[in-house]
Amino acid sequence: MGQTNTGRVALVTGAGSGMGEAISHHFAREGHAVGVLDIDAAGATRVAEAIHREGGRAVALVADITDRAAIRQAAGQLREAFGPVAILVNNAAMESFCPFMEIDDDNWDQVMNVNLKGMYIVTQTVLPDMEAAGWGRIVNIAAYGAQLSQPSMSHYFASKGGVISFTRGLAAEVGSKGITVNSVSPGFIDTPMARRAIEGDKFPVDAAAIYSAYPIPRLGRPEEIAAAVAFLASEGASYVTAQLLGVNGGAVV
Repeated sequence: MGQTNTGRVALVTGAGSGMGEAISHHFAREGHAVGVLDIDAAGATRVAEAIHREGGRAVALVADITDRAAIRQAAGQLREAFGPVAILVNNAAMESFCPFMEIDDDNWDQVMNVNLKGMYIVTQTVLPDMEAAGWGRIVNIAAYGAQLSQPSMSHYFASKGGVISFTRGLAAEVGSKGITVNSVSPGFIDTPMARRAIEGDKFPVDAAAIYSAYPIPRLGRPEEIAAAVAFLASEGASYVTAQLLGVNGGAVV
């Protein structure tokens, strides 16, 4: 299926729940065909089927983003279903809580592989589609933790700082080809991953004490991240690149 100015092909990683799910639904409502990619087959299928019920176009894709062969296969499935990829949202990520001196090599490598190497593999796989079309949008999901500080998350913060720097570096390389690369930095968003951390008492103080001190004193909603991503992926953001858009209730001031 060919692309139009309003209906393009989007690939969203980590799309089986949380922010990726909200982004996928938002894109589908805008008329985009969505590749709902997740390592969790049940989650990817659930989201794709929900989009179908709402009249949208989506295909469930199951892959580990750190597995280049699996990502190539998934991208091929998406192209076969809807056409070349024009929009990429690198959302898949993992959190990890561990005091610095207790981080072992396996834990460090796992965080870096998922949060950085996976982004690199997926982007490298679909970027040729955008270069061939002379149009593309890449949005990478960072985290406000890369701009603040909190105990026991130095490896996670390092990986998300890498997302921000990767965004800027790639933007400088592909801007002349009609491709923009930006990042969105979510604050404390009400997602399954955040809920697991809250319920597991992973934060140094009560979670409510953290977000109640923000200028907007509440948890963010996945739909608010989706709206920011959709703007950066739109035609209207054609002169916006290498930027970090914070959606955090004013937590980073």
